[in-house]
Amino acid sequence: MQKPDQRQTVFNRIREAIRRPAPHRHAGHATRRNASGTSLSDAEAFRAWLPPVGSTLEEQIELFGRNAVGLKADFRPVTSAHEASEQLAALAVENSWKEIASHRAPLPFEFAEKLGLPCLLTDSGYSPATLEQCDAAITGCDALVAQTGSVLVSPQSAGGRTLSVLPPHHVVVARRNQMVPDLASALQVVRRLYAPNWPSFLSFITGPSRTGDIERILVLGAHGPKKLTIFLLP
Repeated sequence: MQKPDQRQTVFNRIREAIRRPAPHRHAGHATRRNASGTSLSDAEAFRAWLPPVGSTLEEQIELFGRNAVGLKADFRPVTSAHEASEQLAALAVENSWKEIASHRAPLPFEFAEKLGLPCLLTDSGYSPATLEQCDAAITGCDALVAQTGSVLVSPQSAGGRTLSVLPPHHVVVARRNQMVPDLASALQVVRRLYAPNWPSFLSFITGPSRTGDIERILVLGAHGPKKLTIFLLP
């Protein structure tokens, strides 16, 4: 049996798609309605196309955990800051950390200090080469997105652009009230926190860095941290 021509299949799909005119970006905003005829906001309209998310915080935490673990992240809901500190200390011993990096935001700085290891603080200026030699980075975040298992960071919440990228192990510390159901809600958090002084960048971190470009073999740590650990505190 002759195999289908994959190249021709792709071209046929493109030809089919371009026959259908795409709507203008802002067209119909005022006329989006649900089944009962009630007008929908942009966020509500987009949610209809995205995977469903539980309505309660506990459901969202459970979904986030499933998604994060499926993406090879280490998700650790804890009952207290003390429990998080104990687990972080065990993680440092297990992975033989000798030097870490963090920033002066209250939550990550508190846990970095408790480890008692040499700590590079990116708020005070640093050399990227020195940061790259650190075994782990401990940062905060702006939000956790249940729908995708993603961590939303900005320079303000993650100690700059490179702290969450260069060390091979990224540790995120977050509060339960930072959990949001979906991407639209995460962007609303950004608006509430920063508008009109927007961050210079935003990043959705969805599991450890990975690539499957070479022979479709999944490789972790290709373009960033090989490990991602997320602590969820009360």
